[in-house]
Amino acid sequence: MFGKLMALASGLALFACSAVGVREAEEPSYKIVAQVGAVEIRQYGPRVAAETVVEGDEEGTRSAGFRRLAGYIFGGNQGGAKIAMTAPVAQDSAGETIAMTAPVAQTRDAAGRWRIRFFMPSSFTLATLPKPNDPLVLLVPVPPETMAVLRFSGTTGAEAVARETSTLVAALEASAWRPAGAPVAWFYDPPWTLPPLRRNEVAVPVSPK
Repeated sequence: MFGKLMALASGLALFACSAVGVREAEEPSYKIVAQVGAVEIRQYGPRVAAETVVEGDEEGTRSAGFRRLAGYIFGGNQGGAKIAMTAPVAQDSAGETIAMTAPVAQTRDAAGRWRIRFFMPSSFTLATLPKPNDPLVLLVPVPPETMAVLRFSGTTGAEAVARETSTLVAALEASAWRPAGAPVAWFYDPPWTLPPLRRNEVAVPVSPK
């Protein structure tokens, strides 16, 4: 009973912290190599992600993809490992506890479908992560990449993402960098975080002009 009360108290504390923008998740490491006004040019190393592809509107597919990937990280995998969104969760004897990284990524592919990704901890590889039970969830390598990134707070709706993406692309026009791939939106906080305290980013792969 005491253990359950402690777990509940811990969960409530994490909820309260995340509501005001306090984050505990590991984030992929990067190096800032240039600055274009408010836009950062970041170099990321190789990563591993769990991803799924969903058809539909931007916000609806984000929710559907999130639920599908959450099924994987909360035990829908071979071995029953649980992967926490912001901190390790209580673990049963069937698997190990793995802390997931932020952000959650959303991008559109050439067929107009939406790809949702959860980045995995840097301590794991494709060989050591538990395999998903759902065939629609894939574990994929993410190669090193240079990204132009613009941070914003507030709503994560499609209109806001489109507006910030346009601002990002416009900022690159007079810079030494050009887009080299499809834009992506990154979300660092759960839906219950107060909008002014949310960390959201839009990003696009870039190469020197």
